[in-house]
Amino acid sequence: MTPSAPPEELDVLCIGESMILVAPVHPEPLEHAGEVALGVGGAESTVALYLAERGHRSAWLSQVGDDALGRRMVAAVAAPGVDVSAVRVLPGAPTGVYFKDPGPEGTRVLYYRAGSAASRMDPSVLDAVRWDRTRIVHVSGITAGLSAGCRELLDAVFGPAREHGVTVSFDINHRPGLWSAQAAAPVLRELARRADVVFVGRDEAHTLWGTGGPAEVAALLAGAGRVVVKDGPVGATEITPGAPPVFVAAHEVDVVEAVGAGDAFAAGYLSALLRGENATSRLRTGHDLAARALSSTHDFLPVPTR
Repeated sequence: MTPSAPPEELDVLCIGESMILVAPVHPEPLEHAGEVALGVGGAESTVALYLAERGHRSAWLSQVGDDALGRRMVAAVAAPGVDVSAVRVLPGAPTGVYFKDPGPEGTRVLYYRAGSAASRMDPSVLDAVRWDRTRIVHVSGITAGLSAGCRELLDAVFGPAREHGVTVSFDINHRPGLWSAQAAAPVLRELARRADVVFVGRDEAHTLWGTGGPAEVAALLAGAGRVVVKDGPVGATEITPGAPPVFVAAHEVDVVEAVGAGDAFAAGYLSALLRGENATSRLRTGHDLAARALSSTHDFLPVPTR
C-alpha cells in the first residue's frame, strides 16, 4: 500500500477499528445472494470518508494485519483522500472481516474479528498524532468494547486533546455483540462525560441507562459539551449547556438498511461544525448524509461523478 502524505493540519482525526465488509450486491439475505461485494466497514473510517468527500482534511488511525485484506482496506480508505499515513501494520494478527445479512426484519451483522490487529491497539498508537495540528479527534464506544488495551487507548486521548485544545467527538455506538449493556454502561457514560461532542441514539441510551427523552439523556451525561440525541426516523436534538435545545426532524427515506447511518450523521454534523454553522444546520447536514446511507447496503457509497 502507498500511504498518502500527511497534511499540514487535520480537520478531523478518526481513531478506531475498521474491517473488510462482505455484503450482498442486492438487498437480499446473504444465504440466497448471487453476488457479494467487498468493501470497508468501520464507524471511524466511515466518518473520515464522508468528511474527505466534503472537502475536509481527514485522517484515519488504526491497525491492520499484514495481509491482502489489510492492504485493500487501507487503499480503499485512502482513495477518496483520507490520510492513512499513521495506520500501523501488525504482523501475525489478521485483518477483521464482517458480513451484512439483509432480511425482512432488518440487517443482521456477522463479525469475525477475534484477535484482529485492530483489537490489539493500545495507547502507543497515539504516538503518531500531531496534536498541535489537529482540530477534532473522533472516536467511538466500539473501540472501548474491543479489549482492555483499546479502552486504555480511548482514555489516553483526552489528556493531550485538552492540553492542545483539540475537540473530542465521541459516538456512544454501543455494540451488544461486543459487550453487554451492564458492562458497557458505566464505561461509556464516563467517556461521554469527558467529550466535547457526544452522539447517542435515544434507544441505545435507554438500553444502557434507562433514560427517556433528550433532556434526561443530557442530564445523565452532565459534563459533556454538546450532546446530540438521535431518535431514528423522528429526528435529532442538540443540547448544549446554557442554550435552548434544538430539534430538527429527520428526512423521509425509503430505508434499505440502517447500518452506517449513524456514522454518516456524525460526519455531516462535524462537517457543519467545522464550517461554523449553527445547531439547526449541523443537525440538518447530519440528516442529509444519514439519508444517503439509509438508501444503500454500503456504509459509505461515493457520490457518482460525471
